[in-house]
Amino acid sequence: MTTTWHSRAEKVVADHWSDASAALRCSLSFATVYVYAPRGEGFTSAAARLLCQRVKAINPWWLPQYARQVVELCARERRFAEVFARDAWLVPVPGCAPTERPTAACALAMALHELGLGQGIWAGITRRAAVARSATALRGERPAVRQHYESFGVAAAPRGQPLHRIVLIDDVITKGRTLFAAALRLRCTFPHADIRACALVRTTGFLSHLDRVLEPCHGVVQWAGGDARREP
Repeated sequence: MTTTWHSRAEKVVADHWSDASAALRCSLSFATVYVYAPRGEGFTSAAARLLCQRVKAINPWWLPQYARQVVELCARERRFAEVFARDAWLVPVPGCAPTERPTAACALAMALHELGLGQGIWAGITRRAAVARSATALRGERPAVRQHYESFGVAAAPRGQPLHRIVLIDDVITKGRTLFAAALRLRCTFPHADIRACALVRTTGFLSHLDRVLEPCHGVVQWAGGDARREP
């Protein structure tokens, strides 16, 4: 069967995906600080939902406080030292559609850098085409890793600045598809860079009860059965 490409750009993306597919056996390490149960009941679950609302709304008072918690964990417990190396570039993950408006991920990256993490902020991943919003899409209609990958573009690297370490910054990690696709896109362009991720909040699926909101952890997103799998 012969594939007909409608444009050179489509063929380039397909070739890149082929290259990325070879790297799909790799994994993406990530760090998170808070936990959130979308359907949880009780005071703690409600507090977690409020936290997410504040982050999504880029609350000018609360977001820096949440970012400060990340910095304190780095300084006090050295918990995220491997993620936030001194020479790391913080790369905000774009939202589901192209926009010039600041996103929660961008605001979080700025807050983290202002508090001393990373050597700079680089808008290295761009959203060239819109995808469905995972939070509101039906379960079978959420964008796949490849959809995210094909909708992303990579910006020019900072002039004169080596990209040895990259930390993808996002507000919430659910299944990990967006972060994984962003890491794959960057890996195709910068194959020798150390790429990790930090999401402020991780979801906990269908848990009905949370014991705490602050629950720092390290995790990994891997390729499994044609999809991303997050652990924990």
